[in-house]
Amino acid sequence: MELEFLIEKTALVLVLFVLTLTIAAYSTWAERKVAAWLQDRVGPNRAGPFGLLQPLADGGKMFFKEEIIPSGANKYLFIAGPSLALLVSFLGTAVIPFGQNIEIFGRVVPLQVTDINVGILYIFGVVSLGVYGIMIGGWASNNKYSLMGAIRGASQNISYEIAMGLSIIALLMVTNTLSFKEIAAQQHGWHWNVIYQPLGFLIFLICAFAETNRVPFDLPECETELIGGYQTEYSAFKMGAYMFAEYINMFVSSVVMAVLYFGGYNYPGMDAVNQALGPTWGPLIGVGVMFFKIIAFIFFFMWVRWTVPRFRYDQLMDLGWKVLIPLAIANIVITAIVIVGFDLFNKL
Repeated sequence: MELEFLIEKTALVLVLFVLTLTIAAYSTWAERKVAAWLQDRVGPNRAGPFGLLQPLADGGKMFFKEEIIPSGANKYLFIAGPSLALLVSFLGTAVIPFGQNIEIFGRVVPLQVTDINVGILYIFGVVSLGVYGIMIGGWASNNKYSLMGAIRGASQNISYEIAMGLSIIALLMVTNTLSFKEIAAQQHGWHWNVIYQPLGFLIFLICAFAETNRVPFDLPECETELIGGYQTEYSAFKMGAYMFAEYINMFVSSVVMAVLYFGGYNYPGMDAVNQALGPTWGPLIGVGVMFFKIIAFIFFFMWVRWTVPRFRYDQLMDLGWKVLIPLAIANIVITAIVIVGFDLFNKL
């Protein structure tokens, strides 16, 4: 393995790690600002200008707080739960192309840690592991409310992963590939997949809310029914790890939706911009466009949280099994009919 290649990939992983942590930290600040805006309040404004140092103050508070482990809890699993949730949430960004290849000192550098030909399967596999962090934390707490929250989380994840997987099948029928890099490249210009798969995107979006345990699907940690759900017994940094994992998952979901359905780094007029700015600065504009799309999705997650009421648990299950799964299957059938119809038309 070339030394340059090793340095290039190590630098990209470090940049992604720091970027993901920064976005997760400032999502907590943005969440409170969005809530304040929607509810006509001020929001954090004491720590630094516009309250921008609030995430650092929160991090310091959680890091130095006393760690409490209940006497009846399984100590090792109690620590493993939030650790696993945090670790799994970081792994999702490894296969995401954040931009076109960029030229640095004459060397072409892809803005993607690795391009595997089963990238979508990798993301689904990693995301499905996140529920183990919730389940282990809820069980190890030795608290009935925590256990009930964990069971809710597991059943919710299983239910909505089926609909999410089915919605992706229709997309794969259109793109004929499992590689994120190729899917992003196919959407050059205005050929965004959301135009060809609007129903599939809507199903994926709803399932993403359930997968990230965001309102209106935050039933695993529903305060009014379960005190805090699987997080009830957690405090200090372990509580912070669960919170960070939730915000990182929201970031990863936004990245995946931007790449799969909204063109990723592609935008109208990209070729002209690349030609004018060259092979280094041109692709960086595409990276900026992609992060604009990601931030728009994160804002949407927050907007919904402070606007829509929480579902009841039976309503949540009904929506997953009786509405989303049949709709996803219908979308596959419709997509197959359209593809076959186009093929027959082209042969005439």
